[in-house]
Amino acid sequence: MANTQGPQGNHDPAGSTQMFRAFVDEAPQGRQQAAASSGPRIGLILGVVAVIAVVAAVAWLALK
Repeated sequence: MANTQGPQGNHDPAGSTQMFRAFVDEAPQGRQQAAASSGPRIGLILGVVAVIAVVAAVAWLALK
């Protein structure tokens, strides 16, 4: 087997990590904003569903 990463100094192990981090930092900006805006919306929907469930349970018990 040939050692292609010899002592020539051509291999920079931090280079690929830095390039990956730069890619990750610049790519999902739209996704982060969409996820942040959908968080409160999901909480609001769950809150409304919970309130409807409680009102339905109270009405069911009152009419029973």
